[in-house]
Amino acid sequence: MPVMTPGGFAYPGTSLAFKTGGWRTQRPVHRLRAAPCHVGCPAGENVRDYLARTADGDLQSAWEALVAANPLPAITGRVCDHPCESACNRGHYDAAVAIHNVERFLGDEAIRSGWAYPLPPVKTDAPAVAVVGAGPAGLSCAYHLRRLGLNATLIDRLPAAGGTLRTALPGYRLPRSVLEDEIARLLTTGIRFLPHTALGREVSLAELQRDHAAVFLGPGRPRPRPWDVDGRTPRDLHPALVLLQDWVALGTVPEIRSAVIVGGGNSAVDMARVLVRTGATVHLVTHEALPAAGIPHETAMKAALRDIRQAVEEGVILHVEHGVHRLILRGEKVVGVELVRMKKLARADGHYETVPFEGTETVLEVDQVIPAVGQEVDTLGLEALLPTGGLLPVDGFGNLPGHPALFAGGDARLDARGTVSGAVGDGYRAALAIHAQVTGTTQELQGEPAPIPVGDLTLNYFEPVPRTEEALLPPEKRTGAAEIATGLSAVEVAAEAKRCFSCGECMACDNCWTYCPDLAVLKTREPAADGSHYLFNYDYCKGCGLCAHECPVGYIAMEAESS
Repeated sequence: MPVMTPGGFAYPGTSLAFKTGGWRTQRPVHRLRAAPCHVGCPAGENVRDYLARTADGDLQSAWEALVAANPLPAITGRVCDHPCESACNRGHYDAAVAIHNVERFLGDEAIRSGWAYPLPPVKTDAPAVAVVGAGPAGLSCAYHLRRLGLNATLIDRLPAAGGTLRTALPGYRLPRSVLEDEIARLLTTGIRFLPHTALGREVSLAELQRDHAAVFLGPGRPRPRPWDVDGRTPRDLHPALVLLQDWVALGTVPEIRSAVIVGGGNSAVDMARVLVRTGATVHLVTHEALPAAGIPHETAMKAALRDIRQAVEEGVILHVEHGVHRLILRGEKVVGVELVRMKKLARADGHYETVPFEGTETVLEVDQVIPAVGQEVDTLGLEALLPTGGLLPVDGFGNLPGHPALFAGGDARLDARGTVSGAVGDGYRAALAIHAQVTGTTQELQGEPAPIPVGDLTLNYFEPVPRTEEALLPPEKRTGAAEIATGLSAVEVAAEAKRCFSCGECMACDNCWTYCPDLAVLKTREPAADGSHYLFNYDYCKGCGLCAHECPVGYIAMEAESS
């Protein structure tokens, strides 16, 4: 035992002999927690990771971290409805980080700089997997199969890959050059692509199953859903999907002076905006409400709010919570429609029922009604699998029950999200499950981790910083296929990435090391086993909890001391 002086203080160096950790009833631990942006991203991106790398100026490393989950960032950065931003904890403080702008910038920079996808070589005798459909789900699945060391063969009935991204997405949202460049780069990674190869025509599902270790189905929904009003349809009915395909391929649509677009999804809004560009008067009619705080997802328009707002700026006339009650025909040609007020009301079983209100009828004089009420799966080649309703029931990894080597994703699955990022995520998760199956490893579906709430952060350490908004073309200049959103500059992207709170992961701020009254936090030169640069010296930690209290990002938690 050290000798204490009459004054009660220790001789120099003897304080190390008093291991005050024995007083502790609780101990601090490092606990990596899920960021809400990651949990909210359907594609499975580790947003926190690539934002940190972007903030450090390591753009290629940030892009590589991004494409570990999503191989199409230049595309999704433009067309995704970015639920990651709705989940962002910074939105409770000042404004959410503009994640989609960082994603878009990294995708564009990879194309401009020619960065190669970080993929290992694939052995020629590696198991082969067939991927049906070259839309975002199929492209993602083929890429991740390739990334995991498997041989992927991608087939599509069309002459080029892209699916609806290529055939029906207007250039003002997704420029054709971006689509072409990103998909071309992806297909040069060793994915075998067979165009003009339709399931049920050039090849059967049985043949694919015979020749491959597994099959992924991503056929999308390429056919417009039938539509009528009390069994009546106009003679010259043009579904929105068909008109959008004509606009994208040819740059023209039939001459229309005034039209009602029926629907509240992306195709309805895109169709309305295309017609406005031709000089038509356009009414968009939907029984859904505008997306807003407090509006249940089931009752809100499915189109992205930014696109709805831009459509209104461009002249589209919205009739939300309305429906077409009656077609007014002269012969078999539309001359008007009767609208009625409608609302989705919750039933006792939790579902919603659309109810019309008598006495609210109004009449619009138009010369065209264009339905955009959804699309269907082409059943060719899938007749044995498709149940009533034409969608594929799958588990969380996309596996069809009763078919261990058959997987599906994208819009053809029963619980489809109906978004590009959702389809990308479907392909990613299915590739993980396929790899586990064909290599004999285990793959269990993990539940979504609970995201760290904003209340677990110490916001006093953050300064309010305005969100950088991308510039938009003014409405009067939105013509043809000119891209509306201009994106952010490199300087703006770096500043936006630095706004990230790094929720749930150490940001190396030194608070724990600085504030520990017992010097029980040790700083390391190299990353410790948990990835941080700090260790707790439990011999001297008294468990006061100051480190956890002052951790800005909620990375340190206090646990009861085990006996």
